[in-house]
Amino acid sequence: MKVVAADSGAAVLNERFKPLTIVAAAAGLVEPPYKKISFCLAEPIFSEVENTPFLIVHELELCQRVLKEIKADEVHLDISLRGLNLEDLSLIQLSKMRISSRARSHILKILPKIRKISSDIKRVYGIDVLAIGKESIPVRIAELTCGAHAVLYCAERVVKKKKALKLGLPTKCCVELVKDDVILRSLLPAEQDIVGCAEDDKKVLEKTQISEMLNPRARGFRVLEISPKSK
Repeated sequence: MKVVAADSGAAVLNERFKPLTIVAAAAGLVEPPYKKISFCLAEPIFSEVENTPFLIVHELELCQRVLKEIKADEVHLDISLRGLNLEDLSLIQLSKMRISSRARSHILKILPKIRKISSDIKRVYGIDVLAIGKESIPVRIAELTCGAHAVLYCAERVVKKKKALKLGLPTKCCVELVKDDVILRSLLPAEQDIVGCAEDDKKVLEKTQISEMLNPRARGFRVLEISPKSK
């Protein structure tokens, strides 16, 4: 089974490690053996954290763009509704679900839009969009891939503005810088082979210094301190 999945994430943090902006969005094809994305579209977004619900719409639009290039059997979206087909999600169903009022409010804001895009995907490509969330391995891979690209986007910003920043990585992963690649590797049990990758084709990493630390305010999360390299 071939799956298109998307996620947005990795956040610029302030000095007290509070998330300020979401850095990147990524979508791509994940196929057996489900270890990394084989076709990827990624974008820098630097969106305010308060806009998080509307990033779901953007993720689904990225999935549409991926489907124009490749074939897949399902789309997995980072909404945790027990794998429900988004095309069939109704207000009545949503009101009966055991989810937080905050999550319900967020979904209500975007429900008409994601239902329409899901219907378009079903009509054009004949596949379902599933609200499966982090239970999906492809969504986890998209999360790591998004984080890997976020490292590059932040490095570009640091070089351009000549000012250091803190980048919060996705949960339970570590970063590896190998030649011209950024690799985010999962630290979760049974996920040691799962990675997200991004190629540094602009050679921005060689112009920065990167150090990794634990996030003191969020257990299970790591932070990169990215600063311009001294000449």
